[in-house]
Amino acid sequence: MVEDREGDIYESFAFKPPNVEKLVRAAQDRRLADGSRLFAKADAWDEAGHMALEWPAAPGRKARTARLSVRFGKVEIMRPSNRKAGQQLPKSITVTLVIAREINPPAGEEAALWFLLTTHTVNDIADARRIIGFYRLRWTIEQVFRTMKTKGFAVEALRQEQDGPLEKLVTAILIAAIKVMQLVVERDGKARRPLTDVFDPDDQPALERVNQDLEGKTEKQKNPHPKGSLAYAGWVFARLGGWTGYYGKPGPIVILRGLIQFHAIKHGWSLRDV
Repeated sequence: MVEDREGDIYESFAFKPPNVEKLVRAAQDRRLADGSRLFAKADAWDEAGHMALEWPAAPGRKARTARLSVRFGKVEIMRPSNRKAGQQLPKSITVTLVIAREINPPAGEEAALWFLLTTHTVNDIADARRIIGFYRLRWTIEQVFRTMKTKGFAVEALRQEQDGPLEKLVTAILIAAIKVMQLVVERDGKARRPLTDVFDPDDQPALERVNQDLEGKTEKQKNPHPKGSLAYAGWVFARLGGWTGYYGKPGPIVILRGLIQFHAIKHGWSLRDV
């Protein structure tokens, strides 16, 4: 997924590497080969179906279940006027447009509306829903990279000798960042994922012992999740990372700090009988 800049996105689609698919939320009302404009295209297509999704709360907006009308079809986008033929850009490119528009939003609320351009194959409503699902993962993807970068592992500051094992190091950091995001996504325990999806079963006794020290007297300071669950571990790491349990929800940087703390504790735990 990439940002929709007038020329950059066109180039990204036009010069797409083999076996790499693209997905972007359209922000520009682009010219089409048939003389129409991109944002008006939805009015010419029949509705393919509906889907429901959980719309999270945001400043000035309550959480709600949004019901979306879905349309899709092929569009031929013309080369941006500020890009000339001599730049080796084709005169037009053909991609799939998926439109998701909220039906009957609550009074006073702005309707959800996404125009998604993609090179993925979209043959039916199931494919269109899958594309919308991919787009909804953008926040998680952004948070993975945030965790890898300045406030997390600071991967951009790495300096290595030529031909050093940088690729393996970055891969290890990426795996750790994904582990953190699994904890963030499961912090409410909605998927009821077991601890063993991400951690070794031998981590559970240490987690339970640390949990005893972290829990307070109030309900807000007690771990609400069952032992052996991934959400239980996420609560422990969040508290170790500085979350009080009272305000907001712990994000990836807080959980990362707690995870680092736990690894230090676990090392001491492993030496308890030495």
